Amino acid sequence: MLRFQPWKIITILVVITIGITYALPNLYPPSPAVQISIDSIEGKIPNKVVEKISQQVADTGLSSYAFKFSDNNEGFDSIVFPTDNYQDQLRLKEFLDGTLDPEFVVALNLASNTPQWLWNIGASPMKLGLDLRGGVHFLMEVDSDLLISTRLESYLADIKRKLREERISISRSEISDKKIFFTTRTEASEELDDYFKSNIDLEYSKQGSNQYLVKYNEQGLSDLIDYAVSQNLETLRNRVNELGISEPVVVRQGKNRISVQLPGVQDTAEAKKMIGKTANLEFRLEAESNSLSSRTDLFDFSGQRIRLLKQVITTGDKVADASVGYDENGFPQVNISLDGEGGTKMHRSTRNNVGRKMAVIFVERKIKTSNNGDEIESYFDKRVISFATIQSALANQFRITGLDSPNAASELAFLLRAGALAAPMNFVEEGTVGPSLGADNIRVGVQSLMLGLFLVLVFMIFYYKVFGLIANIAVALNIVLISAVMSILSATLTLPGIAGIVLTIGMAVDANVLIFSRIKEELKNRLKPLDAINAGYDRAYITIVDANLTTLLVALILYIIGTGPVKGFAITLSVGILTSMFTAILVTRSLVWLIYRNRKNIDSLWI
Repeated sequence: MLRFQPWKIITILVVITIGITYALPNLYPPSPAVQISIDSIEGKIPNKVVEKISQQVADTGLSSYAFKFSDNNEGFDSIVFPTDNYQDQLRLKEFLDGTLDPEFVVALNLASNTPQWLWNIGASPMKLGLDLRGGVHFLMEVDSDLLISTRLESYLADIKRKLREERISISRSEISDKKIFFTTRTEASEELDDYFKSNIDLEYSKQGSNQYLVKYNEQGLSDLIDYAVSQNLETLRNRVNELGISEPVVVRQGKNRISVQLPGVQDTAEAKKMIGKTANLEFRLEAESNSLSSRTDLFDFSGQRIRLLKQVITTGDKVADASVGYDENGFPQVNISLDGEGGTKMHRSTRNNVGRKMAVIFVERKIKTSNNGDEIESYFDKRVISFATIQSALANQFRITGLDSPNAASELAFLLRAGALAAPMNFVEEGTVGPSLGADNIRVGVQSLMLGLFLVLVFMIFYYKVFGLIANIAVALNIVLISAVMSILSATLTLPGIAGIVLTIGMAVDANVLIFSRIKEELKNRLKPLDAINAGYDRAYITIVDANLTTLLVALILYIIGTGPVKGFAITLSVGILTSMFTAILVTRSLVWLIYRNRKNIDSLWI
């Protein structure tokens, strides 16, 4: 009798059931669609507006989707119009761009066709990478010159404060060519020596009588750029995720560049706009009546002109967390948590300014373009989003009050939580992979997969007869399980990932070849057929595990050190190795057991 425990049969049935269930959504690919939303956080599209837009779309004949309107007056966060193909999708977007008011954001999207009962259990189709779905790619570079100038301005303000405490005034100062030049009224070398002992990134030298030069040293400059790129990398990831783009790829490239891939997005201008929303925040004190005009800036806030000090207390990149809350009177507020450095600066600036007002300024970098779309210059747009009284000395944790509405509080918390850019960035390269090219890649990838599968199936049946058929069933289940695991893990399938699946097919039958060849050898050694089957599986087990684990180790190394296409290949290869071990060792043995379990005397095996 063949040996096979009942609990293994139950395990196999459970795994196969789960695998088939979570692989099913891949039979319902999403449709190309156009999404309409309001260009503000928590903005709602009223029912009447939705009805009007849906009628306009219906008249075009490009989408026949029927809306079920809301039962309340809040309206919709967004509306999606599925189309039959990508050509209709582009035509519909062009129509809506020319019809709707500027307050509406029209973007290309995908509409899910997965049945609701599958969504209810968390089953969704595999996400497709940029090369399969299409999308946009940006290469962004940190503006090193502007970063250095901004940081030097902060250091200059700190040096002035330090010398002022020592009763030494600066008569003249300027920042030029990535250096600080300043002149003091009296000798300040001793005080500057003390200051620069704790600022190892900077170095200073005396240029003449009471004249000094400050600049970054080589290590400090390298650390500054490295920190800015690392912070921007995390910020861009947070912002893209907060904006709801599925499976973005945001990775560092070189010393001061970041590569951003947004699968499924076809509108380069809209994608730039989303990336451009990564801005900074500044915390500033209200200027006193006797403050010099050269040290202050004027801003508009809630219909009034307010004067703020130019000196910045701290910036948004020092915010560790932010959440929306309500004060004792039910008014909205934002609860802020700063990191250690930001908390120290905030406490130092507010402990002697209780009762004074502090502003939160949203700083966004914008691009001026000509009529034909060419970039002319970039500039910073600054607007006050909060202006409230300091109730007590602030430290790492405090709250921002005086906000106009819950929407304003949500917007501020969103900006702070997602993070601010530690340094401005420029777009140095951009590209678009069209959906039609992505569809071609899918077609070629599937064709290669089917051809490889067909050749393997034919060979196994020709060479191993009934056992070959069993192996083919296991290979088919292996592909189903790979799809299920990729869907459950929300992993992204890329063109190299399809290559990994094709390779996995060969590796899956390789394990069966080892087992079946071992069975043949045992039969040649005049072992009884049932004993030969048991010996074949038992003795080939260690070899199969060793071979697959070494390959899995290599795949994991590829995933850790690789980027982009290499990661896609490593993911499917790793998943395929694990599922192929399951199907080759357990599934095929269970099928053999089902066929021969009641046969006590078998003269020969058809193998």
